[in-house]
Amino acid sequence: MTDIDRISGDVLDVALRIHRELGPGLLESVYEMILAAKLAAMGYAVERQRPVDVEYDGLRFDSAFRIDLLVERRLLVEIKSTERLNAAHAKQLLTYLRLTGQPVGLLVNFGGATLKEGVKRIVNDYRPSASPRLRVNRQEQGD
Repeated sequence: MTDIDRISGDVLDVALRIHRELGPGLLESVYEMILAAKLAAMGYAVERQRPVDVEYDGLRFDSAFRIDLLVERRLLVEIKSTERLNAAHAKQLLTYLRLTGQPVGLLVNFGGATLKEGVKRIVNDYRPSASPRLRVNRQEQGD
């Protein structure tokens, strides 16, 4: 099983190349399609628009939301194409992580002038090797 930090690094490397070559301004679906194809060509198992069911209070909601990309059945990738990310985008991905029980997700915004400020690594009770400043739900002390 490939290390999740390595998967994350590969996803970001490919996303950076795509952004450099195509620039901002395309629809999210275009970036998603290209990123998925490039990762699959590298040998990764990639699912696009994977539906996720939600159960709440004895009720079941089929396909309550869709994960943009699920890489190696472990890494959620939420793609945006907006001028800048806001707190709601990170909260959305964190909720997806909690509901699926997955440890790590990447929020990638292709809409900015550079990709550097448009990437967030979000964790769900995971002790990653990535810098704590990249984690949305980090603890204030003891991190």
